[in-house]
Amino acid sequence: MAHVVQIGVPLNRVEGDLDLRVELTDGVVTEAWCSGTMYRGFERMMVGRDALDGLVITPRICGMCTTAHLTAAVTALEHLGGITPPPDALRLRNVALMVEDLQNDLRHGFLMYAGDLANPRWSAEPFYPEAQRRFAPFAGETVIEVLRETKHVLEVVAILGGQWPHSSFMVPGGVVSAPGSAELVQCRLLVHAFRQWYEQRILGCSLERWQDVRSADDLDAWLDESPHHGDGAIGFWLRCARAIGLDRLGAGHGNYLSYGGFPVPDDSAVRGLGGGSSFIPAGFASGDHVRALDEASIAEDIASSWYDDGPEPRHPSQGKTKPYATGHEGARYSWAKAPRYAGLSAETGPLAEMVMGANPLITDLLAASGPSALTRQLARLVRPAVLLPAIETWLAELRGDARCYERPELPVEGEGRGLVAAARGALGHWIRVAEGRLTAYQIITPTGWHAGPRDAGGQRGYTEEALIGTPVADPDNPVELGHVVRSFDHCMVCTVHLVRSGQRDRTIRFGLAP
Repeated sequence: MAHVVQIGVPLNRVEGDLDLRVELTDGVVTEAWCSGTMYRGFERMMVGRDALDGLVITPRICGMCTTAHLTAAVTALEHLGGITPPPDALRLRNVALMVEDLQNDLRHGFLMYAGDLANPRWSAEPFYPEAQRRFAPFAGETVIEVLRETKHVLEVVAILGGQWPHSSFMVPGGVVSAPGSAELVQCRLLVHAFRQWYEQRILGCSLERWQDVRSADDLDAWLDESPHHGDGAIGFWLRCARAIGLDRLGAGHGNYLSYGGFPVPDDSAVRGLGGGSSFIPAGFASGDHVRALDEASIAEDIASSWYDDGPEPRHPSQGKTKPYATGHEGARYSWAKAPRYAGLSAETGPLAEMVMGANPLITDLLAASGPSALTRQLARLVRPAVLLPAIETWLAELRGDARCYERPELPVEGEGRGLVAAARGALGHWIRVAEGRLTAYQIITPTGWHAGPRDAGGQRGYTEEALIGTPVADPDNPVELGHVVRSFDHCMVCTVHLVRSGQRDRTIRFGLAP
C-alpha cells in the first residue's frame, strides 16, 4: 500500500508570500499546489491616477527589481505615444537595468540558493564542511564577498539614477539627467572592479576563457583544466549540485518565454544575441522549437485564483484584477493568476533567455539531459558573463555630452505595453489612458509565470509541475523542495515553514543560522 503524506511549506517574500503544499507518495512528490497568500492590488491602485504616476509607484512593487518595473512603466508610456528615446538614453537605461540583474543573479545564487547546500540534510556528503565555510548564511566566505561586491556595483545605478532602489530617473523621451565625464569614469571603474572579482572568485577564469565553454563536454573539461576553475564559486557549486542530483530535479513543462530586452542603439558596437534589435531576443520555445513572440498569445486564467474577472482567460490589456474570495471554494487557492502563452505554462528568466539566444552551452545541456534545477541555476550564475561585456561597451560609448532626452508629445488617451527582460524574466505592464489618466493597469511579473496556480484545464503552474517527481528524504526537513522552488528565484528569502493538518508546528530553516 502506498504511503501518502501531505505537507505545507509557506515560502515568504515571493512577490508577497507563497504557500506550497505537496503530496508525497512513498517519499516522492506526486501533487503540488502553489498558493500566493497576499493580495497587493497595485493594478487597482493605479486606476484614476495621472498617466505618469506609474513611474513613481510601480518601482515600489519590488525592492530588488525596482529598475525593471521602472523600465516597464516608461516603455508602456513610450509605446502608447510612439516615442523613441535618444540612443544615449537607451545606453543608460540598459546599463542600469543590467547592473541590477548582476546583483540579483549573484545574491540569489549564493545568498538564497547555495545556502541549502549547508543544510544538515547533506552533512554526510564530502563537500559539506566546505559548503558551510563558503555558503553558510550570514557567515559564509562567498556570501560575505557577494554582499560586498554587489553593494559596490549597485553604486552605478545610484550614480545614473540618483538612488537605488526605487529610482524614477526614466521618463518618456529618455532620462532626467545626463551623467558627466567624472561620473562615467566612476561607473567604468566600478564595473571593471566587479568584473575582476567575478572572474577571479566566481568564475575562476577570464570571461574570454568562459566563452569557449560551449558544450557539456567542454564544461567537464573546464572543471578539470585548472584548480581555479573547479574551486571557483561556480565550479564548487556545480560539483556539489551534481553530487546531490540537482541535474535530475525540477524539469517543469519544457516551455520557455522571453519578452526580449535591452534595445541596441543603431550606432552601437554591441550586437544582439539573436542578431536582432534587442540584446536579449524575444520568443517562445516548446522544447527546442523556437518561434517569434506573439504578444497577443499572452493571457491570464483565474480558474484557481481569488478573482472575478470573468469566466474566460483574458489578455492583460483586458484584465480587471477584481478580487473575490469567499473562503469556501476549494477550486480557488491563490491570489496569483495563472499566466499562459498560447494556453501553455511557460518558464522565463535566464534559462529561457539563453534558449532564445541559442547559447551553445545551455542548449547542449538541455539536449543532453533536459531542463533541471541545475541547468536553470547555472544559467543564472553565468549570465553576468554575458551582460558584463555589453555594459562595458555601452559605458565606453557614452561621453560627458551625451544627449539623453527629447521632449515628447504624450497622448492623452490610448493603450500601451512595456515588455522587458527583468532579472527573474519576462515582466509586462499593460496600460490604458483616457483624458490623461489611467483607466487600466495590469502587471504580470516573472514570479506570476512561475508560481501561478492551475488553469481551467487543470494544467499545473510551472513550479507545481517542476516539483512532480521530487524525492523527499525527510518530510521534517524537505530541503529537496527548496532546491527546486528556489531555482526559479521566486523573490524569496530562505526561511521556510512546515505545516501539518492545517497547523504550523515547526519552522524549517533551509540554510539559515539556528
